[in-house]
Amino acid sequence: MIAIIDYDAGNLKSVEKALVFLGEEVIVTRDRNTILAADKVILPGVGSFGDAMGKLKEYNLVEVIKEVARIGKPFLGICLGLQLLFERSDESPGIEGLGILKGEILRIPEKEGLKIPHMGWNSLEFSGDGRLFKGIPKSSYVYFVHSYYLKAAELEIVKATTEYSTLIHASVEKGNVFACQFHPEKSGEIGLTILKNFANL
Repeated sequence: MIAIIDYDAGNLKSVEKALVFLGEEVIVTRDRNTILAADKVILPGVGSFGDAMGKLKEYNLVEVIKEVARIGKPFLGICLGLQLLFERSDESPGIEGLGILKGEILRIPEKEGLKIPHMGWNSLEFSGDGRLFKGIPKSSYVYFVHSYYLKAAELEIVKATTEYSTLIHASVEKGNVFACQFHPEKSGEIGLTILKNFANL
């Protein structure tokens, strides 16, 4: 059973549909006991960092997420769900993130000819040992929608990068905690393979 955390932030349905398509048993929930009883947990997200942290606090999900990370249950953050795992974001100054991983979320720098938000397909470069990317060819394209990007403090956790105005840490892995800035559920066959790799952990 994979639990998708429902905190009123975005792309729950598309993540659920992709996992059901892969034959996975899925539940969308914000119930603490259900989340802790699941085999794996996904934190999706679309929207602003500050609003999302507010919702996680309102629904008493902050400690639940930290507990999932602490007890070693496979956990995947997607898009805003990646950003929330870190300490802070330029988008919402003064608001603390979950702080499960070390690093910060920065505004994508303005660059002539590049639109922000970054919306569309970009290729990934892999470090070579990311478990989410098993069987995925180098320079595979995935779908991004974001105005802010991760700069991780621990470079060894970065498993995929992409270039858009700057070097973006596009996916991280540390122990049982995984996260992607891009949307695997909107990234065609490549994205489905990434989700299947997570489901198979």
